[in-house]
Amino acid sequence: MSVSTDDERHELLELRYGKGKAPEDLRWNDQIAGLLRHRSVRTYLPDPLPDGTLETLVAAAQSASTSSNLHQWSVVAVTEPELKAKIAATTRMDSMDLENTQINEAPLLLLWVADLSRSHAIATESGDSGDVLEQLDTFLVAATDAALAAQNATVAAESLGLGTVYIGAARNRARELAELIGLPPLSFVSFGLVVGHPDPERPARIRPRPAQELVLHRERYDTSAWREVVEEYEEEFRTFRDDVGLGFKTWRSSVVRMSSGVDLMDGRQNLDETVRARGFLAR
Repeated sequence: MSVSTDDERHELLELRYGKGKAPEDLRWNDQIAGLLRHRSVRTYLPDPLPDGTLETLVAAAQSASTSSNLHQWSVVAVTEPELKAKIAATTRMDSMDLENTQINEAPLLLLWVADLSRSHAIATESGDSGDVLEQLDTFLVAATDAALAAQNATVAAESLGLGTVYIGAARNRARELAELIGLPPLSFVSFGLVVGHPDPERPARIRPRPAQELVLHRERYDTSAWREVVEEYEEEFRTFRDDVGLGFKTWRSSVVRMSSGVDLMDGRQNLDETVRARGFLAR
């Protein structure tokens, strides 16, 4: 969709930042408008994706930056309903009694893998140790590569009129998930991405974001600027929740809840053990 008028641009910026709170003098084009239009879609139609969609998303993903051109990521595309149902069960949020029903609703689930298995095979088959692959930095590089690739795929999907939502809960039962999809050692599902046709009867909304001062620092990190911004953001946060019927909750309380109480991690608190068992972080 093209944003061709000042009114459309103004409306989109208000949805993203709130009334009168958008940064001024933004440069603008259709691609930027598409990025600002992003929303997480959690309700889908069961309609299959057009032929070539998966390959298009992977082409976009492969066009993302990748450290040293090593391509230390993979993606597992899951469309079988039975397998998707098993994967959905591994992502259940028991602490909140929530299920990721969108995994079963949508036709495609992409599992983004931090993948050092190929590099290890190439190195060891050449007679080298591959010991660098056991370092923390290499694990971080692989996870970053997977994230960059996935975001490119997300942008591509949205440009085709599709909806997406990330599934961080793919790490809840990481070992079980790895077994379900047959991952080799030195590979690990960083997160999932649901892709499908949004259900127009249950539309998703653009969530407001805080003013840029929350995240933007100039020259030096400013430890105080975010405090005033948070107070302003609380108003937009509450208004959004009221509009979509989510009930009262502050943004600060969300941060506190997700920062305290290991039980809310639903298994991710054991991630270090699982990652090491898969061959990462040996040094």
